[in-house]
Amino acid sequence: MNRSSLLGRIPKDLPALRRAFLITKTVSGVGFDWPHLKGVLKKLKEELKEFHEALSSKNQNRLREEIGDLLFVLTNLSRVLGIDPEKALQTTIKKFIHRFQYIEKSLLKRGKGLQQSNLLEMDGLWEEAKRKEKKRVLKKRRAK
Repeated sequence: MNRSSLLGRIPKDLPALRRAFLITKTVSGVGFDWPHLKGVLKKLKEELKEFHEALSSKNQNRLREEIGDLLFVLTNLSRVLGIDPEKALQTTIKKFIHRFQYIEKSLLKRGKGLQQSNLLEMDGLWEEAKRKEKKRVLKKRRAK
């Protein structure tokens, strides 16, 4: 660890998402940051454009680099918005698992497994799961 560098103080063995968050927070603390949200969003668009260019090149190294850039910018965006990216991702993972398990249970009720289904059917069940979640959330909000 290079302790003479500001970023050298951030442990390298942290999970990448946490490390990226701390790096952006640290450099922001010394003024290396966008003054407005618009700057981060502009950077996100720029990185997405570069990703699309890399996608058409089919170069795995370039694709890996551009995906890393997108993840880094999204981590920075979450910091600017005051959102913990780790918690945001954990929430999304939980939501994904819940919806996928809904697909599995629904197929089972139809006497099928995942292998006997197709993307169209699974996607329809995914959308059904989303609708049911929205209804639950609305019902919960009304109850408060």
